[in-house]
Amino acid sequence: MGQLPSVAIVGRPNVGKSTVFNRITGQRRAIVGDEPGITRDRIYGRAEWRGKEFEIVDTGGMIPGESAEVPASILTQAKMAIDDAAQIVMVVDGRRELTASDQELAQMLRRTGKPVVLAVNKMDTVALLPQAQEFYSLGIPRLFPISAENGLGLDDLLDEITAGFPVSSLESKESKTPAEENEITVAIIGRPNVGKSTLLNRLAGVERSIVSEVPGTTRDAVDMLVQQDGIVCRLVDTAGIRRKGKTRLMAEKLSVVMARRHIRLCDVALLLLDGPQGVTALDATIAGYAYQSGKSVIILINKWDQVEPRRMAAKAFLEQIRQKFKFLDYAPKLFISAKTGQGVEKIFPEIRAVAESRRRRIPTAELNRFLRSIDLERASSPAGQRPKVYYITQTSASPPSFVLFTDKERRLHFAFERFLINQLRRRFGFEGTPIHLTQRMHH
Repeated sequence: MGQLPSVAIVGRPNVGKSTVFNRITGQRRAIVGDEPGITRDRIYGRAEWRGKEFEIVDTGGMIPGESAEVPASILTQAKMAIDDAAQIVMVVDGRRELTASDQELAQMLRRTGKPVVLAVNKMDTVALLPQAQEFYSLGIPRLFPISAENGLGLDDLLDEITAGFPVSSLESKESKTPAEENEITVAIIGRPNVGKSTLLNRLAGVERSIVSEVPGTTRDAVDMLVQQDGIVCRLVDTAGIRRKGKTRLMAEKLSVVMARRHIRLCDVALLLLDGPQGVTALDATIAGYAYQSGKSVIILINKWDQVEPRRMAAKAFLEQIRQKFKFLDYAPKLFISAKTGQGVEKIFPEIRAVAESRRRRIPTAELNRFLRSIDLERASSPAGQRPKVYYITQTSASPPSFVLFTDKERRLHFAFERFLINQLRRRFGFEGTPIHLTQRMHH
């Protein structure tokens, strides 16, 4: 096991370390019981998260300083685990007051100089989340409210812990089945109450199209595999945190956090907007994340059955989108009603088209024929800043990225860059996907 990066779980007795351990390793290895210090030994497990394997160590309940409750040997054991750890997760009970022991332990862990993450456990309902903030006073800035009992928040915690870990060699490209290669991960994003769940159910319920239900790794949420017209979509369950009893502000904050997470996981984001309400600042924030992360986007204007007269309204709405999401000009737009099903049948073909664009690779010879065919003089950049372009090549797909070899050192003038990207779209489509363009000096 020595090869794998190690994660040590530490904390006072009874804060839920074993439950966290069991949840992450998926095994009932640690004994969960109410007797303090029941986990006497270090318990090792192996875990895997998004293709990264690591070792996880459940240290016995730690109370700093000698105490009858915890023999010195436990502390020694735990210290060994901490010395070997690449990341330390300190678990506290979010429902209890902060104790002096917690303070002391946090101090001890900070002194090790190792990366420490704070998991505030037992945050089973959203109403409890604000309480987690109090634990910032332990001086560990990476704080994650979680519920090991029902899996809430563990995916964020694991993303954070494993960020620097290597992807296991086993998980290399070869082991992906052709089916997985062709799978498109789709996330429905948007602010609260725009109809995400309704749309998810509508897309999943298309005439027996559900192939299987894949339990989310740690959440009890379910990703759905939907097969339609020969494409397999994995619909990421973005219901995530249930909405009951949250303050509006909390709901909006969370919706941004959730959107960021789902955007990270997907190939194609369906950005859902509220037809009757128009475009809000929160929509623009969420759209901005989708753009920054280089994802393909399809904009869906929902609840269109409630808008009259539609023709005039559609024009006005598209203008709003154009002004507020200038950067998403590449995103196709569909007017739908998730409730009545109006326009929903266009979504899958659109996902397919966008996913194909995202993965498209253009041979260099074809790109250079294209380059010779366009009139670069027409680019509206200042003539002095217009580079002499020698050739162009595509460096990667998903999203399509190109390198332009020119005679200039400095960055392309944005007008020139925009002109070129527009021409690439005109010629090769690239619908719904951002295009990255960099330039290198040709020596």
